[in-house]
Amino acid sequence: MLNMAEGLERLGALAANPVVSAIARAFADGGFELAVVGGPVRDALLGRTTHDLDFTTNARPDDILRIVKPLASAHWDIGRAFGTIGARVHGEQVEITTYRADSYDGLTRKPVVEFGESIDGDLLRRDFTVNAMALQVAMPGQPPISKLIDPTSGVEDLVAGILRTPIDPNVSFGDDPLRMLRAARFSSQLEFEIDADTLTAIEQLRQTLSIVSPERVQGELIRLMQTDDPVRGLRVLVDTGLVEQFLPEVSALRLEVDEHHHHKDVYEHSLTVLRQAIDLEHARHPGAEPDVPLRLAALLHDIGKPRTRKLEPGGAVTFHHHDVVGSRMARKRLQALRFDGATTDAVARLIELHLRFFGYAEGAWTDSAVRRYVRDAGELVDRLHILVRADVTTRNKRKAGRLASAYDDIERRIEELREQEELDSIRPELDGNQIQLILGIAPGREVGEAYKFLLDLRLDEGVIGPDAAERRLREWWSARG
Repeated sequence: MLNMAEGLERLGALAANPVVSAIARAFADGGFELAVVGGPVRDALLGRTTHDLDFTTNARPDDILRIVKPLASAHWDIGRAFGTIGARVHGEQVEITTYRADSYDGLTRKPVVEFGESIDGDLLRRDFTVNAMALQVAMPGQPPISKLIDPTSGVEDLVAGILRTPIDPNVSFGDDPLRMLRAARFSSQLEFEIDADTLTAIEQLRQTLSIVSPERVQGELIRLMQTDDPVRGLRVLVDTGLVEQFLPEVSALRLEVDEHHHHKDVYEHSLTVLRQAIDLEHARHPGAEPDVPLRLAALLHDIGKPRTRKLEPGGAVTFHHHDVVGSRMARKRLQALRFDGATTDAVARLIELHLRFFGYAEGAWTDSAVRRYVRDAGELVDRLHILVRADVTTRNKRKAGRLASAYDDIERRIEELREQEELDSIRPELDGNQIQLILGIAPGREVGEAYKFLLDLRLDEGVIGPDAAERRLREWWSARG
């Protein structure tokens, strides 16, 4: 619950911030208005930590640059066409933007940039009322001030925990459809409800997201997945149908369940797995940055089930090979959203491997099988540990306990083998050059086959020594005829 007295005290502290006060004095002396705007004001009222300082002013870009240059250790004007000048002041990065009064053509989300004359007009064009507040810190020729400007009742919405657009949501989302994705993200980030009119507008305008570039959609999806509870925002995306415009595989998880064929609700299961993966992530790596590839894998690990679902006689439902199918689907979707190769590869591989462990739960593996598990997971093995543990959502306590115990055992064995054999860097005991010398062959396919034989030998039998490896290699080569 927002305590206004404490919130106003924090606003005063924001105005007194050395960076803010230095820039404010410079703009007041230069004859211009200046205000901290958006997220920093919202977060100060809520008592949340903020990392960026955004300002708005009636000064034009040339004047902004002239005023900020003497204060800055670095400055850049990449956003000059949009009225934005960036700078580093006292070690902090800031952005200062001229009041805007943009208009949109409805065909793209790129505005026709128009500079505005008042701060109220600038705030009205922003995405949500809770982001449409400003802290006035400078007026021409006046001493430092600290005045909250809130033309759209953003404080009331903060108190109520409501996300609402400053103007008609149909107009706001029509101007910039990306704001619909931001609504889902802020609902998770702030743990706020979205008001009914705003939700209705998202449902009605969801297809307009098609004018937004995949890179922008990807950016908002990442920000949503970085929140402590992405599930809240994901439900908004699914319930409004917006997710179908860029990640339809998630809404497809809501499989119909009839009275004769029973199976777990795959959609709800996936959301539970995501939450459990985040809990495990925090427990194992406290203070670390959110692991977006792991979280995406948790959300998408079962997206192959709708395509592989088969209703068996007697009421059983099977999803054979949904891991392999889901891995391919995830790769294709993440590539369409322009995710980088490392993220795409990690998510696809985790999905492909997420069922492998359950064979261990049914019967202890040999050391060779454990080595292969680690080799196949590679640098993803720690993420795979988290994903597999999170994938247990059964309400059967005995079954859950048995699976947890089995995974405790496999992790213990992996650590033991690591200590014995440097498991993370398993290689044959003879390299390619040695293979060529021993067998008297030139580089080519046969060297690769011999290398694979030695790697399998290493995985199956552990360290046998180079002499024994050479003897076995010669025997294998001889047996090939």
